[in-house]
Amino acid sequence: MTRRELDAAGITEPALRAAYTECRRLNARHGRTYFLATRLLPPERRPAVHALYGFARWADDIVDDVERPAPVRERDRLLCELEDDLAHALRTGGGEGPVVRAVVDTAERYAIEHELFADFLASMRADLTVTDYPTYADLQAYMHGSAAVIGLQMVPVLGTVVDRTEAAPHAADLGVAFQLTNFLRDVGEDLDRGRVYLPADLLAAHGVDRALLEWSRRTGREDRRIRAALVAAEAMTREVYRAAEPGIDLLDPVVRPCIRAAFTLYGGILDAVAAQDYAVLHRRAVVSRRRRAKTAAAGAVGVWRERRRAGGAPATAPSGGVPVRRGEAR
Repeated sequence: MTRRELDAAGITEPALRAAYTECRRLNARHGRTYFLATRLLPPERRPAVHALYGFARWADDIVDDVERPAPVRERDRLLCELEDDLAHALRTGGGEGPVVRAVVDTAERYAIEHELFADFLASMRADLTVTDYPTYADLQAYMHGSAAVIGLQMVPVLGTVVDRTEAAPHAADLGVAFQLTNFLRDVGEDLDRGRVYLPADLLAAHGVDRALLEWSRRTGREDRRIRAALVAAEAMTREVYRAAEPGIDLLDPVVRPCIRAAFTLYGGILDAVAAQDYAVLHRRAVVSRRRRAKTAAAGAVGVWRERRRAGGAPATAPSGGVPVRRGEAR
């Protein structure tokens, strides 16, 4: 976390500043796409975003630490400890670990509903035992906690030009769209962890099951049925993007370039999947550096335009959030 961002957000206590800095490190290490987009936010709002995503990454690392795999019982114990620490911190304002301290401070500053964190951790716990989803409805129930709530947590931080409840459904859809994109990109890697996130009924409609996916992953051979199922999954994901997109214009104008950049970059992952002919079981689809740079540059221009439109005035507290001291938006 840069000193300028922390100063702009009014975060002055040394231990809390260190906690937010740790969250930024986690977000930078795990979330290249969204971390890049976050740099387009006004400095005073970046620490809160890093806290929310840092907490999500911390919990995800407990569930899926591929570098230091642990038995399910141990991961469940660590997740329970995190859940207990968070619940206690939300009640008292304390917290044992730095990531928890930062996210609790963010929740207090922006009046984020505590239930959203409980729903998120419930979905993380599901990953310890659930290995597939029979229908899209089943997957949606999981994604409410693992993705939609992230979008809902972000709404008060970003701020809106309408009542928060009007923007919330679109924010939830955007979180789901991002996660569906990850599911499509990571089919092979998730299969290595024993999970299939794409709904079984969608796969079955094209003659695909887990055994066929595992065969393709193991042999490196492609199959037209798998390709057809992945094309259908891409189409399903793009529908969710279309439902989410109108929500961008409901946000505070100064944050729209950031969310538009994230929207474009994640959509670019779908383009990359299609460009490599849906070979996600064999190689990871990535957005080119050139496209990432172009998107970031367009976002920077958008930020500049919004600042000029606002006359270069300092940003005000986001609607729906708890006012804190604001720095000048970049």
